[in-house]
Amino acid sequence: MRKTSFLSLLISFILFIVFSPIFIRLVAYLHPIVFAVIMFGIVCFVFVGILFIRKETINLSLPFFVGLLVLYTIALLILLFFRPSEQSYNSMNLQPFSTISFYLSGKVNGLIAFYNLAANVCLFIPYGIYIGLKSYSLLKAFLVPLVIIAFIEVLQFVTHRGSLDIDDLILNLFGVILGHLLFPIFKKIIIVSSKN
Repeated sequence: MRKTSFLSLLISFILFIVFSPIFIRLVAYLHPIVFAVIMFGIVCFVFVGILFIRKETINLSLPFFVGLLVLYTIALLILLFFRPSEQSYNSMNLQPFSTISFYLSGKVNGLIAFYNLAANVCLFIPYGIYIGLKSYSLLKAFLVPLVIIAFIEVLQFVTHRGSLDIDDLILNLFGVILGHLLFPIFKKIIIVSSKN
């Protein structure tokens, strides 16, 4: 396990350095915590990938997993609500897929388009994995994230810290669903136990 951890950190660090010019541009667009969120995501993805390739597993307690998810959520909320003050957010889009179509049209910077689409999906995958751990019913697995994400969208709009966009809701929900679909693979690699 020590070799896997070292290899994961080494590969993650190399990937972070290689792509740092892109991440630096994102920091100018968003909040410096984007570095921490991206690095956390890279380390998790690489670590799970190496565990999968080496056919290894890791045991985590549920409280430890939830603690990581809480820290991740705090970082995500900072990313969502504490953007550069010179950016103004007061737009509203209630037409499904119009923003997604705009980003895919090529009329906006490719990096910003990719970040907005990919981040809105990928950043919510951990919540789908958590839902898989909790064994929610299908209805609850859909309604709980729908209500929470809708509340965040409205709150961003009301506080002028983000736009109210139904496409964000669609992409975030897709991320949760994707995380739920990936849960069977996740549980073969990371065994989360309710015992401490």
